[in-house]
Amino acid sequence: MKDLFYDTREPIAALATPWGESALAVIRTTGDGAVEKFAALFSSPEKILTAEGFTMHYGYLKDPVSGAGVDQITAALYRAPKSYTGQDSVEIFCHGSLPGIKSILKALHEGGFREAAPGEFTLRAFLNGKMDLSQAEAVAEIIDAKSVRAHNLALNRLSGGVFNRIDSIKKDLTRFMSTVEVQLDYPDDGIGGDTVLPSDAVIKASESIQKLINSFEVGVLYREGITVALAGGTNAGKSSLFNLFLREDRSIVSEIDGTTRDYIESWITLQGLPVRLFDTAGLRDAQHPVEKEGIKRSNEIIANSALVLYLIDGQSGMSDADKQVVEENRDNRRYLFVWNKIDAGAVNAPSWAVPVSALSSEGFPALENEIVDRIMGSRHTGGDVMIDSLRQKNLLEKSLEALSRVREGVDTGVSLDGVAMDLKDALDALGEITGEVTSDEILHNIFSNFCVGK
Repeated sequence: MKDLFYDTREPIAALATPWGESALAVIRTTGDGAVEKFAALFSSPEKILTAEGFTMHYGYLKDPVSGAGVDQITAALYRAPKSYTGQDSVEIFCHGSLPGIKSILKALHEGGFREAAPGEFTLRAFLNGKMDLSQAEAVAEIIDAKSVRAHNLALNRLSGGVFNRIDSIKKDLTRFMSTVEVQLDYPDDGIGGDTVLPSDAVIKASESIQKLINSFEVGVLYREGITVALAGGTNAGKSSLFNLFLREDRSIVSEIDGTTRDYIESWITLQGLPVRLFDTAGLRDAQHPVEKEGIKRSNEIIANSALVLYLIDGQSGMSDADKQVVEENRDNRRYLFVWNKIDAGAVNAPSWAVPVSALSSEGFPALENEIVDRIMGSRHTGGDVMIDSLRQKNLLEKSLEALSRVREGVDTGVSLDGVAMDLKDALDALGEITGEVTSDEILHNIFSNFCVGK
């Protein structure tokens, strides 16, 4: 592989925790000479220079110019190759004061550490064989996870779930390739001439790849979440239902029409799915300019949401506006009709609506189940191994297309040279997923989206 646009051996430093006041902050360093350069800034340099890896050291970090103490710290020392990056590394635990953090970073930079590029620590871990490319992508996915389920799926990928699945597929294809190569290498000697190509290996590999491709849509749902809007007329109970979803009194509840004049939003989790939930303004012909603007914005939210929970006041019955919405969207799976206030003498809910009491929570579990069913639909989960990377999906599709050509070539008697070329294309595409086949541009595109310090 070509050299990257920066030296991945030189010592680097970066804040690994968010900028802001906190009890503690963590600053990471790594690279050739990282331990020696850190030792020169530490109050007891000999302790660091002679220390073994996986040891902790307490002391002061000093200013390299004045020699004055910058902060009391605890340093975790790692010796190559037994570190996250595979290089000598020191992680500094300091007080979470912004002036103190800035002073430490300044001292490190003056002491010979350059500022790390986004994702450079994980990039070095990949380059030094500490993880494959699918695991490196999973690091960012864990950080961005919006639910426990999304976190666990990303953790599975970090633990090698995708790599192991790809490796299994490649073994099947390698078995097929070896048979092809024997017949190509000894065409005149009769060796392998009577050997039947193990087409079942290609079929099995294709099915496994298709399952991973099918899991992409669900993987993206768990990573990015989905937007759900609460809609309906005034005083239908949207704010009460919003608070029930959140398990807190977030939205103002009142019997006065038009209480909610703008939308309110919050992230929630439904059976592991991250949901961005919107409580919108009651839909009516408003006169007040502020309420009119709120309804306009709410209509935009409703139009752009993946799922709309349209609430109907089951106590007072359907208004003309409700009837129109039901008539227009009854067969639209993007609309889920909720018959609210069943605790307050509501008439029986029609078959096309979910009966609920936003006040007493009666019927709420059934509503949650229906929401998840609407979101998931017929999407394939793919088990515990799912992908949510568009890069990986595109490469899987590229590999699957190549395997389709392989199967077609075998069936139609295409020359083995052509079959071998298509098979190599399939294997190369899989290799790009794990990073065995890659380029500087691919690596830059992946790691530039990481935060600094990871």
